[in-house]
Amino acid sequence: MFHVKQNKMFKSKYDVIVVGGGHAGAEAAASAANLGAKTLLVTMNLQTIGQMSCNPAMGGIAKGQIVREIDALGGYSGVVSDLTAIQFKMLNKSKGPAMWSPRVQSDRAQFALKWRELLEKTPNLDFYQDMVVGLIVKKNTIEGILTGLGNKIYSKTVILTNGTFLNGLIHVGDKNFGGGRVGEKSSTGITADLESLGFASGRMKTGTPPRVDGRSLDYSVMEEQPGDKNPGKFSYLDEVKPLEKQTSCHITYTNTLVHEIMANSFDKSPMFNGSINSTGPRYCPSIEDKINRFSDKDRHQIFVEPEGLNTVEVYVNGFSTSMPEDVQYSAIKEIKGFEKVKFFRPGYAIEYDYFPPTQLKLTLETKLVENLFFAGQINGTTGYEEAAAQGLMAGINAVSKVFSKDPLILTRSEAYIGVLIDDLITKGTEEPYRMFTSRAEYRTLLRQDNADIRLTEKSFNIGLASKERFNKVVEKQKKVQDFVKFFEQTSFELGEVNDILSSAGYEPVPQKGKLAKIYSRPNIKQEHIKKLTPVKEYLVKNSLSADVLEQTEIQIKYKGYIEKEKNNADKLQRLEEIKIPENFDYSPLASLSHEAKEKLNKIRPATLSQASRISGINPSDISVLLVKMGR
Repeated sequence: MFHVKQNKMFKSKYDVIVVGGGHAGAEAAASAANLGAKTLLVTMNLQTIGQMSCNPAMGGIAKGQIVREIDALGGYSGVVSDLTAIQFKMLNKSKGPAMWSPRVQSDRAQFALKWRELLEKTPNLDFYQDMVVGLIVKKNTIEGILTGLGNKIYSKTVILTNGTFLNGLIHVGDKNFGGGRVGEKSSTGITADLESLGFASGRMKTGTPPRVDGRSLDYSVMEEQPGDKNPGKFSYLDEVKPLEKQTSCHITYTNTLVHEIMANSFDKSPMFNGSINSTGPRYCPSIEDKINRFSDKDRHQIFVEPEGLNTVEVYVNGFSTSMPEDVQYSAIKEIKGFEKVKFFRPGYAIEYDYFPPTQLKLTLETKLVENLFFAGQINGTTGYEEAAAQGLMAGINAVSKVFSKDPLILTRSEAYIGVLIDDLITKGTEEPYRMFTSRAEYRTLLRQDNADIRLTEKSFNIGLASKERFNKVVEKQKKVQDFVKFFEQTSFELGEVNDILSSAGYEPVPQKGKLAKIYSRPNIKQEHIKKLTPVKEYLVKNSLSADVLEQTEIQIKYKGYIEKEKNNADKLQRLEEIKIPENFDYSPLASLSHEAKEKLNKIRPATLSQASRISGINPSDISVLLVKMGR
C-alpha cells in the first residue's frame, strides 16, 4: 500500500479537478479552464484523451443537435468533429427541419489527437496521468482526490467522469476480465468511497462490435453510402471549414444463416447464461439480443464504417456482441461481403458502475457532497454526445460554484442539453439513457440550425463565447429578421410568380399578394424564390450567407408551428420561474399524498415545473404547491 502524502508537485489548490479524460472529462476540463479556473485533468492514460471507444462517428438523430449546442456554448466537440471528419451527412432531410440531424464519420485516431492538441493549447489547464482511487471528503464537502501512486491533490471542486471504467468488467463469451476499455485496466476505489458516503450505485452494460480488416471485405456487393454532395459542418466558427473530400460508408445485411449460427450458441452468450445481469442500451442492442427479440425478422442492417483515412480498420456497426470469438467469426463471415473477413479484434460487452442521477442537482452537483459533480456515463447515459454535453455543463457549473456566480441551467425549451439533464435528474434512468428527438416537447424550437441563436448569448454572458462570436450571431439574427420582413412586406408580380408556381406543380394564383405567402408553400424552395426579380435585387444589395437563407426559409415556412410551440414553452416557463426553496419541508402539507412527499423529498425539485415532471406527481399535488408558494 502506498503512503498517502501531499506531493510537492501539487502544492497549490486547484479550482477544479476533472477525473477521466473521455468526452465528458475533456469538455469539462476545457470549459472550466476557459472560464479562468485553475484546472487539473487526471486520467489513467493521456494518450486516449477524447478517444472514440465505440463507433467512429459524432452526431446523428438528436445527437447532432447536442453537438451543435455544445459548439454554440463554446465547447470543443463540434470543432474536433469537423477537423477530423471523413464524411458528413444531414440525416432526416426528407422530414421537417425539427428532425434534421447532422452526423460525421470521423478519423478515430485523429479525433483523439486533435482533442489533446486543443486541450494542450487551453490556458489554465494542467494534466496528470494516474488512477484516482479515492476522494477526500470532510463535513460532506469534497476537498480533493487520492491517486494510485499515493498522492493527495486538493481542489475546491471535483468532477467525476469515469465512463465505463468504475469496476469495469469485459465479457467475451465465457471469458471475462477487468477493464474499462479493451487493453486498459478498470478503475477501483471510487465506488466504495461514494457508497460509504451514502450514494446508491448500480450496474449497466454496453457493448461494441468486432473491428475487421477492410482489405478482406468485398465492397462491390454492398450498398455504398456516400456523404452529402454539399457537406455542412458542426461548428459555427468561421475558421472551421466544411469537408472537401469524403469517404463512403457501406450497408450490408445479416441473413437467416447468421441468425441460426448465433441462436445455436445462445447458451454461450453472457447475455443469456446469467454472466451479465445488468441493463444494456435498449436502442443499441447486441446482435444476439436483436435476433432473440425480433425472431420474426430475417435480416438486420449492418453499417460498414471506416475507422479513418490512413487505416484499413473497419467498424461493423450493428454487430455489437459478447459472443465467443469463434461464434462471432462463424456468423459474421456469412454476411454478404464478409466471406473472407479477417478480425482485428472481437466484439465484447462491458459492465460498469453508475450512480442513479436523481442524486444530483440540475447543476450536476451531488446532493450529498458539496462541490462534487458527476458527468457522463457515471450518470447512466450512453453516447459521446450525451457525455460531452454533461461534461461541458458540469465544468461551467463547477466554476460558477468556485467564483460564487449563478449556475447555468438550461430549460427543456432552451436546449436538448436541458432536456437531457432534466430527464436524468427528475426521472432518473434504469437503462443507459440516450437522446431522441421524441424526448423533446419543443423540438420545433430546438433545431440544429438555430443552436447559435438559442445559446451563444448565454455563453457570452458567462464568459465562454467571445465578443466577436456573439456579435456574429446578433448580425445573423438581424439579417434573418430583415429578410423575413422583406418577404412579409413585398408584393409579387403575377406573371413571374405563376411561372414559378407552375414549375413547382401548383395552380396559378389569380391576384397579387405578399411573397411570404408564396414562399410558405411546401414545394417552393430557395432555387424557385431566388428567380423572382425583387428577391434577386435584395440578394444583390445584401450579402447573405447560406445560413441566413436557410433560417429565413424555415422561419417563413414553419411560422405557425414555431409560434404555437413558443406559446406552449412560455406557459411552461411561468412554472419554471416559481422556485422551490432548496430545503423546503413537504411533510406538513396534509393535502399531499405520501407518495408525492416521498418523491419530492428524494428529487428535491428546484422549480414547480420540475416538480410537475416527477413520476407519481399529479396536477392536484402541483395545485397544493402553488397555493403554498403563494400563487
